Amino acid sequence: MTAHICAEPGEIAETILMPGDPLRAKWAAETYLENPKLVNDVRGMLGFTGTWRGHRVTIHGSGMGMPSLSIYANELITQYGAKTLIRIGSTGAMQAHVKMRDVILAQTASSISTPSAGVFREVNFAPCADFGLLRAAYDAAQSKGSDVHVGGIYSSDVFYDERPDLNEMMTRHGILAVEMEAAELYNLAARHGCRALAVLTVSDYLQTGEELPAAERQTSFGDMVEIALEAAFA
Repeated sequence: MTAHICAEPGEIAETILMPGDPLRAKWAAETYLENPKLVNDVRGMLGFTGTWRGHRVTIHGSGMGMPSLSIYANELITQYGAKTLIRIGSTGAMQAHVKMRDVILAQTASSISTPSAGVFREVNFAPCADFGLLRAAYDAAQSKGSDVHVGGIYSSDVFYDERPDLNEMMTRHGILAVEMEAAELYNLAARHGCRALAVLTVSDYLQTGEELPAAERQTSFGDMVEIALEAAFA
């Protein structure tokens, strides 16, 4: 056990899907896993382990933002032996050709700052996805008929930002979308020799303020879970 995860040794799988919302972790586990078992509920951050097509999988919440994800990912990797971590979550589109409910596979994740900044110091480390996972997720998305985009995203360390100039610069440099966790996940995976990927669904559009209704978010979230599971065990 750790300070934030109460799972016993052996209760966490090597493959972990990480939505931000713990209730989404519960929904995904109960919907897609066989015999899901609650293995963590410390501070309300739920984690479940079950099987998918015979493969052991843990679905564990990460919370919102890179500091929260960093805590859970660090402990899952260093204390529980996680080897593959896939973030599944929503994102805000930054390009006109990216539409609502499209799937984005984050090849790279830019940021202003991450919890790993103190480790890298003066180095502008370029965190990126595992290519094997990225390729498998792309194939899975295409086989499902999903509209999928592969490219760079921006991991912000604030939700209510007041930097329209920054958004404009990211858009001008081809950044597909913005979210709040992937850059640190990729940093940690690189540091510990793990595989990582962010599979995201567009839920809103920064330039217009358009948002996906709650019911449609749930359906789109299911597509992400399927793509992530198929990629993990391709």
